[in-house]
Amino acid sequence: MSEQSPLELAGDDPFGPHNLPYGVFSTADDPERRRLGVRVGNHVLDAGATAAALGSPYTALLGGDGLTPLLTAGRTAWRDVRRALTAWVTVPAHRSTVEPLLIPVPEVTMRLPYDVADYVDFYASEHHATNVGRMFRPDGEPLTPNWKHLPIGYHGRAGTVVVSGTEVVRPHGQRKAPTDPAPVFGPSVKLDIEAEVGFVVGVPSAQGRPVPLAAFRDHVFGLSLLNDWSARDLQSWEYVPLGPFLGKSFATSVSAWVTPLEALEDARCAPPVRDTALLPYLDDSGEEEPGGYDLRISVAVNGQVVAEPPFASMYWTAAQQLAHMTVNGASLRTGDLYGSGTVSGPEPHQRGSLLELTWNGRDALELPKGNRTFLEDGDEVTMTAWAPGPDGVRVGLGEVTGRVVPAA
Repeated sequence: MSEQSPLELAGDDPFGPHNLPYGVFSTADDPERRRLGVRVGNHVLDAGATAAALGSPYTALLGGDGLTPLLTAGRTAWRDVRRALTAWVTVPAHRSTVEPLLIPVPEVTMRLPYDVADYVDFYASEHHATNVGRMFRPDGEPLTPNWKHLPIGYHGRAGTVVVSGTEVVRPHGQRKAPTDPAPVFGPSVKLDIEAEVGFVVGVPSAQGRPVPLAAFRDHVFGLSLLNDWSARDLQSWEYVPLGPFLGKSFATSVSAWVTPLEALEDARCAPPVRDTALLPYLDDSGEEEPGGYDLRISVAVNGQVVAEPPFASMYWTAAQQLAHMTVNGASLRTGDLYGSGTVSGPEPHQRGSLLELTWNGRDALELPKGNRTFLEDGDEVTMTAWAPGPDGVRVGLGEVTGRVVPAA
């Protein structure tokens, strides 16, 4: 009896031909060599080797050590390469060439799939922002006056974006509780996570030329899960008046897989109804394509799911965020990454941070390794997600995992 081909996938496999996310990998026999791969079921297809073996005109785009050549090639190339890849893994005539170039996922080491140029993080969930406002401004309006007029964001640190599986060292810094007479220095005692989605820029833009809403898909290649690790005690002491700094910049974890926007057509959805008029450059009411994405996220701490934040509830869309961060003339670069901000829904189990889930430490979570308000050393956080795909099949968005290790 012949062994089943790894290309013969179940119709509901979340990493079937309808998906084909990109990642960069290395193998144990050649650990220094990085290759661009495409996930097919529980295997990784060596995309560059396959293109070369089939004499593809896309060998130069797929044969390097990362996504950058493909990212810079633009939307027409993204679409054409995706069509070619789909044919390679579905047309029986290619099977004898493709099968030897498939490697089981457990046998590869996944790397950061692109060089991060700049990193920007937003604050786009009305539910998250409202929860935070109620926590820290209980006697005032939960949302700041500007919140519904523009996507609030800050510039992070590109050099500390790490791939899923990288350990996260508990950060040091200054902290000061409201009752403390003076700040102290030491490891964070309120280490948190934020469930987010990161968007990856492919095609750059010229300085001085804003990117309009309609050009979003001409510049953004795809998305991946993102965990914006946050030291809440450092953040609360430092953020006035210029915003997050050391409480955020020590680590940001991203999934090893980048899902192209082309794979998410069936996940597109309208954003929530807005009750505040927007300036023309952010007004998406006349756009032909809905700007939201229906992504279903799960957050687990030490193996137990603690939250299921719905991305469809995000007030500000990725297209609006891109338009806003370039409206002053700031340029885009290939490899720019911007985070959606914490994804939270209206229900308690849909809150995408421990800050919200425990209401700033008031209500402990019961977990396998003991109750938690914030993360302890040794805790492991895993975020997974999926999106609706064609004919009811799911599009898998991979996972982003990180384990906390003691402060250095």
